[in-house]
Amino acid sequence: MVSSNSRIIILGGGAWGLSTALYLMEAGYSDVTILERAEAIPSPYSAAYDLNKIIRAEYEDEFYSKLALEAIEGWKTPLFGPYYHQTGYVVATTGKAPEKAVTHLEKALASIEKDPAFAPGIKRLDGSSDFKDYTWQYTGPLSGFKGYFNRLAGYAHSSDAMKGIWDHILARGVKSILGERAGKVVKLEYSNGKATSVTTADGRTHNADLIISALGAAGAAVLPQIGKSSVARSWSVAHVQLTEDECNLLRGIPTTNIRDLGFFFEPDPRTKLFKLCPLGIGYTNTNQHGISLPPSEQFRGSQDFIPKGDEQKLRRLLRETFPWMADRPFVDKKLCWFSDTADSNYCIDFVPGSNNSVIVLSGDSGHGFKMMPIFGKWVTDLIVKGRQSEARWKWRNPSENASQWGDSVSWRVGQGAELSELVGLDARVASPKL
Repeated sequence: MVSSNSRIIILGGGAWGLSTALYLMEAGYSDVTILERAEAIPSPYSAAYDLNKIIRAEYEDEFYSKLALEAIEGWKTPLFGPYYHQTGYVVATTGKAPEKAVTHLEKALASIEKDPAFAPGIKRLDGSSDFKDYTWQYTGPLSGFKGYFNRLAGYAHSSDAMKGIWDHILARGVKSILGERAGKVVKLEYSNGKATSVTTADGRTHNADLIISALGAAGAAVLPQIGKSSVARSWSVAHVQLTEDECNLLRGIPTTNIRDLGFFFEPDPRTKLFKLCPLGIGYTNTNQHGISLPPSEQFRGSQDFIPKGDEQKLRRLLRETFPWMADRPFVDKKLCWFSDTADSNYCIDFVPGSNNSVIVLSGDSGHGFKMMPIFGKWVTDLIVKGRQSEARWKWRNPSENASQWGDSVSWRVGQGAELSELVGLDARVASPKL
């Protein structure tokens, strides 16, 4: 039984860990500590360590659409509002899009087109002139573009949001231990089938009545049992450095998602970086134990690349939309690692066999950040109830069809790959040891 003064340790200071700490604090839990291996928040180990993330509510599953709509209302509150920008959302496919991409777009649109909360702000777009009515800055041919505009969507500045919530919860009593040795958890300790403490890289023991793992892509390094059902996967991220005038030219453009190419946002006014991401299945880094983990820090720190195929896809995206930018150099190129599940559902549940002493938060699957304003509520509810009643979020055993992950979710288009195939490294060497 977890009481208001129970010792609760949260592993990881990313979006989900911070949201959980926020809701625990608001629910009256007085002894909450975040352990984070980074030296500061926002943590570069978090998938949300980024300029921006899409905030939208289009899902084929009405369950997530409703939750995302609730989250959008959360983004409009004084606490989260400074980081939310409702620029609108353009979603499209090109004339060469595979059928799967077109089908996904239509299903996503159907999930909101008749919803009274969205319908007044939805406009179907067919052809370049329709798109340029909403984004006059598009100067490319927009070849065969078809899609829609959704007013009730946009993006959030993800790193700033994490920093803002971090400052808020620390000022209200949440404790923290940061640093590569002091804040990095290497082992959970058990007694009579119940987790009682965690050990950090500096050898210290931290006692706990409840441990909540919010380690994202690195979760299996501490809890190997989740490594076959929630795997570390990465997508490419690249940026173009703009001038002040160019940044001003594109200010206020809708967040734009071309389902068979990639997506981009209005430029960041502070850095003048224009962020782009290609769409696809992504890349894993499977080690000798059959578990995918982010690569070692030595590897990650020495790389400034994205796969050639992804760069080509982004060049095509720019030629279709902003051809004046299409041959500009990409800067700050990287692979963004996140936790993915076969069916794209989250895992928010107690670890079996832990006597309700360990909760795992995993499987954001590339659509978890938008839920930050409400995510912690679900964790608090789980603690109070003592069991997960939502079937989608229950602990799951490894999928027998794990190799077919690219086919199980409609928005995954194309072929994935192992990191070792891309860079010529043995992934077992590049991965941290379990």
